[in-house]
Amino acid sequence: MDTRTAGRASPVRRGLRIFVALLALVMVLAPTGARARKKKPKDQPPPVSDLPNYLSYLAWKLRGVHIDDAQPITSEIQKLALEDLEQWFAKSPEPRTDVDARRELDRIFYNLRYPTSAVPACFDRPWKGAILVGAGYTLGWTNYNRVNVFALFEQREGKTRLAAVTNFLPFVDLHYEFLPGAGDDFRFLIYGTRPGKSQPRLSAILYSFDGQNLHAQWQTEDVFDGKLEVGEDKVTLRYLKEGEYIREQAHNRKPPRHQATYRITPQGLELESDREIPF
Repeated sequence: MDTRTAGRASPVRRGLRIFVALLALVMVLAPTGARARKKKPKDQPPPVSDLPNYLSYLAWKLRGVHIDDAQPITSEIQKLALEDLEQWFAKSPEPRTDVDARRELDRIFYNLRYPTSAVPACFDRPWKGAILVGAGYTLGWTNYNRVNVFALFEQREGKTRLAAVTNFLPFVDLHYEFLPGAGDDFRFLIYGTRPGKSQPRLSAILYSFDGQNLHAQWQTEDVFDGKLEVGEDKVTLRYLKEGEYIREQAHNRKPPRHQATYRITPQGLELESDREIPF
C-alpha cells in the first residue's frame, strides 16, 4: 500500500461520512422544530379589559363582510362601547360635555386600523333642569359599509342615566340639528349623507324625547344631493331629482333644483310647499 494514501479516506467514504453526519443533525433538529411549531401561540384576541385593542380586534374582523352579515360583530362593538360610556359617566359627579364624550369615544376607538374606522359625533344641550348628552359614532369598514349608533344620556343632580339608544340609518354618517320652540319634548334631527353616486344622498330623521322614550316623528331617505336648513319655524330641504340631473347633464345643461318647505308642528314636520328653484 502506498504510504502517502494509507491515512486518507477515499472520496466516496468521505462523502458517506458527511451524509451520515448531516442526517443525524436533521434527526436531532427536526423534533425541536416540530415542538417549536406546536408551542407557537395562536392569534389570540386581547382581553376585553384592554378595550381599545379589543375593539380594534373586533372591527378588523369586519373586513370583507357584507353589511347584511355584520350585525353580530357591530352589535358586540356597540354593547361594549355603551357599557364603557355608562361607566365613564358614572365616575364623575360633575356634568360631562360633548367634548368629553367625544374624547372618550376617540380613546376606545383609537387603535382601529384602516380600512376600519369609528367617527364620533356628540352634542350637549340643557333641557328641563338636566343636561342631555348625545353620544354617537359611525362605524365603517369600507367607503360605503357604515353603521351608526346613537345614545342619549341624561345628567341630573350629579347622576347620569342612559335614557335612549337608537341605530340611525345604515351607510350614512352622523350630524345633528336642533328644532327651536320644541315645547315640552326635546326634539332634534339626526341626518347624514350616503356616498356612492355622482352626488351624495341625504337621509334624516326627526326625533322627539319626552324624558322616557325616543320617538321618530318624520323621516326622509336617500334624497339626491339633499341639503337641510333649520329656521325659526320651518325646515327647508333643497335637492335634485336624479333622473332630471342625468338627462340635463347629458345635454350639458344645468338641471332644475327643488325646494321642499316644512312647517314645524308639535307632531313633527308638515309639508307646506315643494317647488322648483333656480340652480
